Amino acid sequence: MAQEQIEQVKASAEKADGSSGAGSSSSISRMGTASIPRLIVEFAIPSIAGMVVNGAYNVIDSVFLGQAMGATGQAVMTAANPIMVMFMALAMLIGNGGNALCALRLGEGRHEDAERCLGMTVTLGILIAAVVAFIALCPITVDFLLSLTSATPEILDQTRLFVRILSAGFIFQLIGMGVNNFIRTAGAPNRALGTMVIGAVACTAFNYLFVIVFGWGVAGSALATISGQAASFVSVLWYFLFTPGVPLKLRLRLMGLKVRVVGRICALGLPSFILQVGIALVAIVSNAMLVKYGSQHPLGADNALASIGVVTRLTMFSIFPLIGTAVALQPLLGFNYGARLIARVRKTYFCGIAGATGIALVLWVIVQAFSHQIIGAFGLRDPQLVDFTAFALRVQLMMLPLVGFQIVTSNYFQATGQPAKSIFLSLTRQILFLIPCYLALPIILPGIFSGLTGLDAIYFAPPVADAISIFVAGCFAAFELKRLKKIESGSIKVHI
Repeated sequence: MAQEQIEQVKASAEKADGSSGAGSSSSISRMGTASIPRLIVEFAIPSIAGMVVNGAYNVIDSVFLGQAMGATGQAVMTAANPIMVMFMALAMLIGNGGNALCALRLGEGRHEDAERCLGMTVTLGILIAAVVAFIALCPITVDFLLSLTSATPEILDQTRLFVRILSAGFIFQLIGMGVNNFIRTAGAPNRALGTMVIGAVACTAFNYLFVIVFGWGVAGSALATISGQAASFVSVLWYFLFTPGVPLKLRLRLMGLKVRVVGRICALGLPSFILQVGIALVAIVSNAMLVKYGSQHPLGADNALASIGVVTRLTMFSIFPLIGTAVALQPLLGFNYGARLIARVRKTYFCGIAGATGIALVLWVIVQAFSHQIIGAFGLRDPQLVDFTAFALRVQLMMLPLVGFQIVTSNYFQATGQPAKSIFLSLTRQILFLIPCYLALPIILPGIFSGLTGLDAIYFAPPVADAISIFVAGCFAAFELKRLKKIESGSIKVHI
């Protein structure tokens, strides 16, 4: 039975992609026939590198601003971080959603519908970027958002300038990051990585030029970021418009919006969007707690923002390789689930968990062993502040080796057309668990451990929330594996 399904996959891919040539057909159909571990390695390496490169924008800005402006530069980045995360959320909403639907349609042999997903994702990106740029022109709106992110009066003007420049160039991030996912689904993961590397290298070069050489501060950092994103933007569109023989093309006639398809793209992208919105909400709550308890601590509010802001950015950067692994699995899971090759779906899921866990363990060891050296790169010079930040980093990443399982499981449901489950798993850590921990632990822990202050208790919240969310993901995974057995046996039917 499995062999018959594989033959059907080959036939449908060749029929659907006949206009693109045999090479393009095989690059798609092999997702249903080639070795799973080999495919995962092939897709995951550039995907992980791409996510790390994309996450590097924030870290690069932090490093250069820290070296040029010290704790003040880090405080600006921390106050702007929730808005930057919201930008990423919008890019992932349409990018991950459109790509997930594209992979499902390719698995079903519906090639034109897959190209329509690409075209409509680009159109949605243009419309969303226009709205964001318009909102950024309104000072009242921007100041309201910065009041939510707890920008203190000392850093308000610089943070406002930083956010407005990023908003003006948001189109480059939307296309450069969001549409980049389609290059992997088109069977060119190394090309997808290349478009991200181009942007990161450009961002680094422009940061050095604008921030260090010209001394433009936060404005230079923002300009460097959008310049790097613009380089990725050009290389991504070039691939789909001008590269010969690609299995997916960006066609003007397929860029018109259809309400039903837009709804499906948004539904499949919603888990990624909600995950990022959750991160933004967590950052808002965290910043408020940092200002509140930091003002009661010898470090002060701005130093608390700078310190935990660095920890948060490093935590996000550590998680990006795990997200990259999960994103790399999406086309493989989606294609094989669409083709009803359940054994391959199951094997892809388990191999993905193993890979993510191995990566997380290596990162955990590095953080535990070199926390002071890592913190030193961000321009924090006060020895007390460095010690505080290094310890906070080690505590916050305590559960990192097991976080990969939760991320892969959440993305599994997104890739297989079960967005409601993926949304819930995304919500568990970011909304249902972490925010209450941020609010409660600064009150509870100092009463239990006399050596802890309210500020100290803040960085214990993430590992507690991680532990609970990992347990919940395990329950969902157990039920899903039973459901896959029923699909495989033919006792239940599913529709995507």
